[in-house]
Amino acid sequence: MSFSVPQRPTHAVTNASVHAPVAPAVKPARPRVLPPTKPNPAPVEPEPQWHVILLNDEEHTYEYVIEMLSAIFTYDVEKAYKMAKEVDENGRVIVATCHKELAELRQEQILEYGADPRIPGSKGSMRAEIEPAA
Repeated sequence: MSFSVPQRPTHAVTNASVHAPVAPAVKPARPRVLPPTKPNPAPVEPEPQWHVILLNDEEHTYEYVIEMLSAIFTYDVEKAYKMAKEVDENGRVIVATCHKELAELRQEQILEYGADPRIPGSKGSMRAEIEPAA
C-alpha cells in the first residue's frame, strides 16, 4: 500500500488575494430614466349587450334542448331544464346575454346543432335570434 502526499502550491496564496473584489470588465450603464406618466385616459365604454333568444317549436324534445344548452353554454341540467320549460311555455327564452360577436356565435351554434334524433320528423336545429339587451 502506498500513500501519496498532496502537493503544495508553488506560489504563495494569501487571504487577501482570494477575497479581493474584481473590477467589472465593462462599467455599468447609467440607470434608465422612465418617461413621465401620462394622465389616465378616459374610461373605455363597455360593449353593448345582446340577448340570445331560443325560439320554441314542436320538433324538439326537452332532452334535446337540455343537451344542446349544456353542450353550447355549459349549463347544468337543472338550469337547462328550466330554460327548456320556459321556451315550451312562453315560446321563447333568453339563453345568454353577452357582447354582439359572442351572441352571433352562440346563435350560429344553436342553428347548426342539428335535428333531434328522438323525433323522426325533426328537420333540423331549433331557431334562435339575437336582439339588443337594452
